Amino acid sequence: MARKYFGTDGVRGTVGSDPMSADFALRLASAAAQVLVPTGGTVLIGKDTRLSGYMFESALEAGFVAAGADVLLLGPLPTPGIAYLTQHFAANLGVVISASHNPYQDNGIKFFDANGSKLSDEIEIEIERVLKQPAITLESQKLGKAKRIDSARIRYQEFCASTFPKDLSLEGVKVVFDGANGAGYKVGPRTLSNLGAEVIPIGCSPNGRNINAGCGSTQPELLRATVPAVKADVGIALDGDGDRVVMVDELGNAIDGDQLLFVLATARKAEGKLRGPVVGTVMSNLGLEHALRKQNIDFRRASVGDRYVLEALRESGGTIGGETSGHVICLDQTTTGDGLIAALQILAIMKRSGQPLSELVKGMTRYPQNLLNVRTARRLDLHGTPVIRDAIAQAEKELAKSGRVLLRASGTEPVIRVMVEGENEQQVLLLSKRLADVVEKAAG
Repeated sequence: MARKYFGTDGVRGTVGSDPMSADFALRLASAAAQVLVPTGGTVLIGKDTRLSGYMFESALEAGFVAAGADVLLLGPLPTPGIAYLTQHFAANLGVVISASHNPYQDNGIKFFDANGSKLSDEIEIEIERVLKQPAITLESQKLGKAKRIDSARIRYQEFCASTFPKDLSLEGVKVVFDGANGAGYKVGPRTLSNLGAEVIPIGCSPNGRNINAGCGSTQPELLRATVPAVKADVGIALDGDGDRVVMVDELGNAIDGDQLLFVLATARKAEGKLRGPVVGTVMSNLGLEHALRKQNIDFRRASVGDRYVLEALRESGGTIGGETSGHVICLDQTTTGDGLIAALQILAIMKRSGQPLSELVKGMTRYPQNLLNVRTARRLDLHGTPVIRDAIAQAEKELAKSGRVLLRASGTEPVIRVMVEGENEQQVLLLSKRLADVVEKAAG
């Protein structure tokens, strides 16, 4: 059975359009409770700062309580915070109301199991099977209860701070923190301040509509301008739900997830603490793979999506992985991608080495990469269509070992993503355009 509602990161869409309605949220909660939460079990619900979060919070609460689950309401908190607190409170299920890096008009619902991990495809399919039935309401004596947990943010802040080495301090470090007007707008600055940093906050004034708007990890231009302007040592930008991070060095250069993985992996190896391979995705820059190879560090690629990176890490025994977008997973510290915790690990490396971030990333050269989206009216068998298969083979022959080609169908929209990367930027641009043209003609 194919999933109808669940994508690579929960259910997501435009508020008011199917499936992002209050009615659907209630039914989804009822189905999830029947699959994962026994009567008398506990569910945590957290959210980001979107205006629609109040509506979905109430609908989910009603669905879970009607199905017999007790609900703990956490309020605005980063996605990884809900993952951590699900374990901390020994809950059966953690629920996050967020559309991550999307604009405020969108929202989404995603789940964590009792171990603080994202649900498997099989469990999501089972929830969708139950979702076909009407929501249930138990008799009065079996209904659940709901209450707010006011200490949730403090507990998560303390956990984040505990991942920073006890023998180090951020005294003397000036940090510009961009909270994307999202879920990390309080947690980030307060955690950094408690560790001794001088914090200049931007993107930390949410109003329900400005999440990810001109700020955060997807739009770090303001952060890039601010860091050198105020002579800060580093900049940190989360996305709307706090599971992604992009950093900015003291010169104003944006440092993406691939570069952060390089810094983390090489530092862990130097300390004798790196276990297993580093895991990226099929979209990770070739420069990361080559830089790690020079350090004799094994690198593996998973499908796009941090859940698949996490699966590959667990299967291989690795602890460091992530995506170019800034989903950075440090399994030696937590159970899921956490933007703030990843940033704290980088800050610790800077403090211990005495080197600025601009120096730490010099060991990796990012290869030119061009990504084109080709809209298609019908599904294409990319490797079964001779003209496309031949075009890919020709491009790979021209790149030789200095680059790579990747074509894949999007999991969220009717497009084929055409990616080419290599050492020569002009060649990359030429080949990606040629391949996109071939795909467009084949789809016509």
